[in-house]
Amino acid sequence: MASDAGGPVTIAVDGWIIDVQHGLPLTYGYRRQRAVLCEEFELSLAEGDSCFLAVTKGDEPRSRLVLAQRYQPSGNGFEPGVAFVPETGVLFAGAGTRLLAYALSGQPERLGEDYARCGFWHWSVHGSAVLMAAELEFAAWTSAGEKLWTTFVEPPWTYQVDGDQVQLDVMGRISEFPVSSGPAGGREVPSP
Repeated sequence: MASDAGGPVTIAVDGWIIDVQHGLPLTYGYRRQRAVLCEEFELSLAEGDSCFLAVTKGDEPRSRLVLAQRYQPSGNGFEPGVAFVPETGVLFAGAGTRLLAYALSGQPERLGEDYARCGFWHWSVHGSAVLMAAELEFAAWTSAGEKLWTTFVEPPWTYQVDGDQVQLDVMGRISEFPVSSGPAGGREVPSP
């Protein structure tokens, strides 16, 4: 199970240290044993890729969270992704079709598990909202980990956020809506 493929990437944000990498680090067993919360998903499967994530607060000796999972689809735009909101201590992780949210400020706990239609693309944070893009889904959560809305999309699709407004372009059909309420609170924009 151990791999050093790609090596780790360490991200420091507001006193937090987030380690991520494709595959499992050679130190996985040690990190797993010392984690306050360790979660593993489908590591025994042969298909897909695996990824590793560890989150540590400041110079604490133990990681608050260690997460290891095998996921698919993988590659070709379907890469693992993480969004972290320091103000709330909430971390969002996506890989394959699995979406996870964790509260890390106090005793670490999983806030929720969800699934992305056809494969996760990426997260983005806009004010107090965290947006998730997937092959066939666009969704939003609060920065505290509560799901706000979801909508079906199909490629090619893109979005832009300006203040508290989202402009969503799905196959040339453009709509605008508030980040907080989603497409149900929006309007279609006439084509130019």
